[in-house]
Formats: sequence, structure tokens, C-alpha cells
Amino acid sequence: MTDLLMLEPDADEGAISFARGFVKSDAFMALFREGMGLVERTAAYLDGDGRAESAALPREVALSYATESMRLTTRLMQIASWLLVQRAVAEGEMTAEQAQAENDKVRIPEQLATAPAVEVERLPQGLRDLMGHSFRMQARIRHLEGQMSGKQAPSERANPVQNQLDSLKAKLGMAF
Repeated sequence: MTDLLMLEPDADEGAISFARGFVKSDAFMALFREGMGLVERTAAYLDGDGRAESAALPREVALSYATESMRLTTRLMQIASWLLVQRAVAEGEMTAEQAQAENDKVRIPEQLATAPAVEVERLPQGLRDLMGHSFRMQARIRHLEGQMSGKQAPSERANPVQNQLDSLKAKLGMAF
């Protein structure tokens, strides 16, 4: 397995060098399989168990379910798009520069606000699990995108672990 630490760009080669190395790594392929698997699991859930679970929800919770499932689907389509562009680079179908131009068109956004924690707790566990996994994947891809483009926000460079903890606390409605 290719070690990501060995793929850090040299100062004179920059982010493009990291991008070229990363998209050809075993770590990227594992991320790709995980992301596409999450898309498939989500589609199966929303068409199967999720549909049955949402039909049994009280009206106010069903509205939250519909909103969050739409947000989840949008987030996963952005993730899948990013992954497919990166795979195209790995397979030589695009250059890293072309991929960057495509990624500028379809950005992986910062996590959007979700329903209040009290409402999220009333959603079916299957949907909450998929939402959580998609948020973690989104954060990982945003981090990688920042490394690959060299455009990380100063706060992300300063302490990414603290940023993740703060994000989780906010999602779970925990006090700081």
C-alpha cells in the first residue's frame, strides 16, 4: 500500500505533484470504493427500508426526513463527482490541471447546517448513519482537496483535529 506521508509534495513541486501521486495510490482507491459504496448503500436504503420508515413517521418528522434525505443525496452526488474526476486523473483521462478546473465548478462545500439535533434524533437510525458517514467522507475529501490544491484555509492547517472535534460537537448539539 502506498504511504500517504511519502506523497507529500516537495516545496518546488507543489500541490499538483501531491495530486498526481495521491490519485494513483491504494489509499485513493480505498476512498473511491468507500465513497461509491456509500452512494449505492444510500440509494438502496432510500428506495427500500428508508421509504417504508419514512411512511411511518409523523408528519413533522417526515418533513425533516425528506429535507435531510435530499441534502444527503446532494452531498453524495458532489462526493461522487469529485471521486470520479480524481479517478479520471489516475487513469490518464484527465490531467491534474483539468481536474482542478472541474473541481472549481463543483466544489465540495463546507458542511451545511442540518436540522436541529432534537429533530435529527427522531429520524430513522438508518438515515442518521448514512448522514454521519457522508459528513465524515465530505470532511475527508475537503481536507484532501485542500492539500491537493494548496488552498487549505489557515484554520484547517492550524489544527485539523480540533476542527473535526468542533464540527462533531456542533452536529451533536454539544456545548463547547
